[in-house]
Amino acid sequence: MALPAAFVLPSGCPPWLRCEATSSNGRLRSNRMLNTTWRLAVSVEEASWSTARRIVEKREEAGGMRVERAMVEGGREWPEEERKGWKAYLEEAEKMIRPAGGPPRWFSPSDDALRSNDSPLLLFLPGIDGVGLGLISSHRKLGRLFDIWCLHIPVMDRTPFTELVKIVEETVRSENLRSPKRPIYLVGDSIGACLAMAVAARNPDIDLVLILANPATSFGRSQLQLLTPLLEAMPSQLSPGLPYFLALMAGDPLRMVLDNTLKGLPLQNTTRELTEDLTTLSSFLPVLADILPKETFQWKLEMLKSASSYINSRLHNVKAQTLILCSGRDQLLPSQQEGERLSRLLPNCDIRRFDDSGHFLFMDDNIDLVTIIKKTSRYRRGKHHDYASDFVPPTRKEVEKVLEENRLFNAVSSSVMLSTLEDGTIVKGLAGVPSEGPVLFVGLMGAVPVAPTNFFKLFASKSHILLYPGGVREALHRKGEEYKLFWPEQPEFVRMAARFGAKIVPFGVVGEDDFGQVVFDYEDWMKIPYLRSIIEAGMEQVVRLRTEASGEVANQQMYMPGIIPKFPGRFYFYFGKTFETEGRRHELRDRDKCQELYMQVKSEVERCIAYLKERRETDPYRNIVPRLLYQATHGFTSDVPTFEI
Repeated sequence: MALPAAFVLPSGCPPWLRCEATSSNGRLRSNRMLNTTWRLAVSVEEASWSTARRIVEKREEAGGMRVERAMVEGGREWPEEERKGWKAYLEEAEKMIRPAGGPPRWFSPSDDALRSNDSPLLLFLPGIDGVGLGLISSHRKLGRLFDIWCLHIPVMDRTPFTELVKIVEETVRSENLRSPKRPIYLVGDSIGACLAMAVAARNPDIDLVLILANPATSFGRSQLQLLTPLLEAMPSQLSPGLPYFLALMAGDPLRMVLDNTLKGLPLQNTTRELTEDLTTLSSFLPVLADILPKETFQWKLEMLKSASSYINSRLHNVKAQTLILCSGRDQLLPSQQEGERLSRLLPNCDIRRFDDSGHFLFMDDNIDLVTIIKKTSRYRRGKHHDYASDFVPPTRKEVEKVLEENRLFNAVSSSVMLSTLEDGTIVKGLAGVPSEGPVLFVGLMGAVPVAPTNFFKLFASKSHILLYPGGVREALHRKGEEYKLFWPEQPEFVRMAARFGAKIVPFGVVGEDDFGQVVFDYEDWMKIPYLRSIIEAGMEQVVRLRTEASGEVANQQMYMPGIIPKFPGRFYFYFGKTFETEGRRHELRDRDKCQELYMQVKSEVERCIAYLKERRETDPYRNIVPRLLYQATHGFTSDVPTFEI
C-alpha cells in the first residue's frame, strides 16, 4: 500500500490528517503542492503502518499559520471499520486543540489513494465546537467519494462570522475556478450550516450542494440565547461547555435499551455499552472543558446570534441545491420546525427528519451521511445527477441494514426463487441467471423505466439492468387486472440490447394477490370530485412519463389504490429462458425481426407468470401457518420447501 501523497503536519496534529492553511488565493493544497520535500524514516516495504515513523520537514508561512518540523509516530492506516462515536472524536480533538491558537485552517482526513480523480470537493463546516471532527464516523467512506476538507477553528480564535464567511468563500471561488464543471459540497453543522448558506447566498452562480444539519438559523427561538446573562455571572474557572457537552453526549439510555432489545441483544450488553460510554466521558472531562472554556463559549453564543441574523436576512439569495437534516430530539435548537420553515423558503430544498437523534446528528451511530447522500440522489460529479455514471453501489453494511429492516417482511413472505438453465431445466435458486453483463431483466412488477440515455450508459458499462416495460400503469393496476401486462407497442429495449449484445432474461413474479386485494382503484377515485382533484393536482407536480406512448400503457396516473390485506401468502419469482442478442445487431435492425423477438420475450414473461400461478396451488407451504410450523421445527433461519419442480 502506498503512502498518501501529501502530508503537511503542524505540531500536535493527529497522524491521519493532512493539514494546510489556504494559500493567498484561498486554494486548498493537497497532493497539488509541488514544492514540498518529504522524507520518510522507513519505507513501506521496511516496516508496517503500525510501527512506521514519518518525519516531515517543512517551514512555511501560509495564511498566518507557520508549519514547523513535525515528527509523527505510530501512524497507521484507517481500519476498514470506521472509528465511531464520541471516543474517536475526543481522542483526536485532544490532539487538535493543543495548541489552541492560530487562525482558522483546513485539514483533510482522506487518503488520496482511496478516491477517483474526478471526485467532487466536500468542505465540512463545524458546529459550535469548531474542532472540525464532526464527520469522523464517516471520514473513510466519504473519502472514497469526495476530496474532503474540514475547517478547524482553534479554541482561542476570535474570527468574526463575516470573516469566516470570507475564508470559506475564497476557497470556494478558487476551487470553482480550478474545476468549474464539478459541484462543491458544503456540509454544515449548526452554525456551520449558517456559514454554508451565507456562502451560497453570496455566490448564487457557483454550483454548490448544501447539506445542512440542524441549522442555527433558529437561534432566536432557542434556549441558547438565555445562557448569555448566566455566563456573565459564572466564575471564569468554571467551564460552561462541560455540562453542555455532557447533556448532549449522554443521549437517551432508554432509547439504547429499547433499540438493543429489538435487535435481540442481551440486557447485560446494553448495560456494558452504557458503562463504557460513561467511562469514556469521565476520562475525557478535561478535553471537554478545554474545547469550550467560558470565554470561548461566550464568543460562540454571540457568533450564533450574528450568524442567525446575517443569513435570515439573505435567505432569498440562496439558490443552491439544499438538503436539510433535522433532529427530533435536539435539546439546543427547534430543528424540525426550522427545517420545515427553511424547506418552504428555499427554492431547491429537500428535508429529511431523524426523530430519535439529538443535536450532534453526525455523531449518532445510527446516522450514515454517505448512505443519506446516496438515498437522496445527491451525489454527482457534474452539473447534473447522472443516474448511471454517478451511481454508487451499496456497501455490504448497507445491504445488511436493508435486509435487517425488512427481516419481518422477508420472513412472512418467504419468497421462492426459480431460474432456467441453458438446457431449459428449471432449478431452485439463481443458478440460471447470467452473471456477466450486459444483462437486461424484463418482468412484471411495475416501476418507472429509465430514460434512453441512462439505458445506453448502463448497457455500455455492462451492467445488470432491471426493466419494467409496463411502468406505473402495470404497477397501479385496476381491480381484476392482477398479472396483466401493459407493454408499449414499440420494441425499443430489444434494439438497444442488440446494439450491445446484451442477454435478455424475462421473469415473472406472483404473490401480490396473496397479500392484499384491490377494492378501490383509479376509476373509483375519478368518480369522486374531491379525490379526482387531489390526483390531478398531484400529477401536475410529477414528471410526466410515456408522453410519446399510445394505448393503455400511456395512462401513467399516480394514485394510491385502496387495498384490503389478506392472510399472508408467499411470493414466487421465476427467471425464464435467456434470449441472446450477441451477433444479432444487424438482424434485429429489421422491424419484423425485432418485433418477433419482442413478442417472444413478452410471451416468456406471461409463461413464467402462468407457471407460477399453476404450481403454487400445489405448494404445501403457500400459507404462512404451515411455514411457521416448519420453521419452529427446523429453525427460523431455515429455507422453507416449496412445490416439486
